[in-house]
Amino acid sequence: MPRYLKTGISDAEAAEADEKVRRVVEDALDDIAKRGDTAVREMSIKFDRWERDDFRLSEAEIEACLDRVPEQDRTDILFAQEQIRNFAQAQRDALQDVEVETLPGVVLGHKNIPVGAVGCYVPGGKYPMVASAHMSVVTAKVAGVERIATCAPPFEGSPAPAIVAAQHLAGADEIYVLGGIQAVGAMALGTGSIAPVDMLVGPGNAFVAEAKRQLFGRVGLDLLAGPTETLVIADETVDGELCAADLLGQAEHGPTSPATLLTNSETLARQTMAEVERQLTILPTAEIAGQAWRDYGQVIVCDTLDEMAAVADEIAAEHVQVMTEDPDWFLERMTNYGALFLGPRTNVSYGDKVIGTNHTLPTRKAARYTGGLWVGKFLKTCTYQRVLTDEASTMVGEYCSRLCALEGFAGHKEQADIRVRRYGGKNLA
Repeated sequence: MPRYLKTGISDAEAAEADEKVRRVVEDALDDIAKRGDTAVREMSIKFDRWERDDFRLSEAEIEACLDRVPEQDRTDILFAQEQIRNFAQAQRDALQDVEVETLPGVVLGHKNIPVGAVGCYVPGGKYPMVASAHMSVVTAKVAGVERIATCAPPFEGSPAPAIVAAQHLAGADEIYVLGGIQAVGAMALGTGSIAPVDMLVGPGNAFVAEAKRQLFGRVGLDLLAGPTETLVIADETVDGELCAADLLGQAEHGPTSPATLLTNSETLARQTMAEVERQLTILPTAEIAGQAWRDYGQVIVCDTLDEMAAVADEIAAEHVQVMTEDPDWFLERMTNYGALFLGPRTNVSYGDKVIGTNHTLPTRKAARYTGGLWVGKFLKTCTYQRVLTDEASTMVGEYCSRLCALEGFAGHKEQADIRVRRYGGKNLA
């Protein structure tokens, strides 16, 4: 039986917070739909203290941002983008168009068609999240998306040069300095100055995630990627210092970011809890990370590996770092996770920033039914069919006619019957 040495806020408290977010987002999106650019501008002033006549950056402004990025930073950005592009291309190469003759004279196929226009949200209010530009824009480019618009909030009162550089170097076609609900709402609904997109992608805070949820249907989504979650699965082959660093490294994303330790060692659990408190006295981002740990942190002790795997699949965390004697044991058995980080030599930060896998991943148990953002999310797999001979059309038509009659669809039946009469010279009752 799992034992909880530490828990976060109750489900009821979390649900109450969610409801407040839902109402704010609903009102904001309704306002954008009605008043367009005027509403977007008012929200930008209110939430980001940021006002412009046109939120899209000009080519000159983009070049000015590039000039402010040190050469080493630009080199590092390009290195990260190369890793992401290489892995996305390998994924794209694995997706093949299909055409097969399933019966004599009957040809079925599918094509992988890129989405036409994508809006990429890049978080950047608290931290300039450069990596999120790579993850969405580079991957969409590899998929073949024709138009890519990006939005990131201002950072400390101006466009974040590193984010702008990353967006531009990744291949963004339009770069807007907008954050939060107003950004995703403008891209999805369209305004006088921003043309609507077909799909929204990218992580964000609770308000961005809820806005995406409410906009689903009017546009496609990658997934509902809300506040970052991390689950560390560990045994006594590692120590509390390492576990605490990996928990706090993700808790610093925001005050509502869950961080959980799952272990079969109560000794390691208590060492880690003590290490978290120690590291919070020296971590520069301790104010945010500490609140997240206090309100959303958990420490769970299990008796067996099988129990640990079952609890991990129930949590269905976004990031799962496995630091045990045999990490591949969990790779073989776990089914619900956004991404796995296997062994102490890797960590979630590598995946977040540079190693090549995508960091936009499912949260809030969505890993039960979806994986993270990847090149396939930007592709529509669309089918087609072709009937080459009279004999094939007649044969399929006879089956179709009887099945339509079984369902009572007279119009469907006639679609089949007319072809049986025309191509097979037969009359069907």
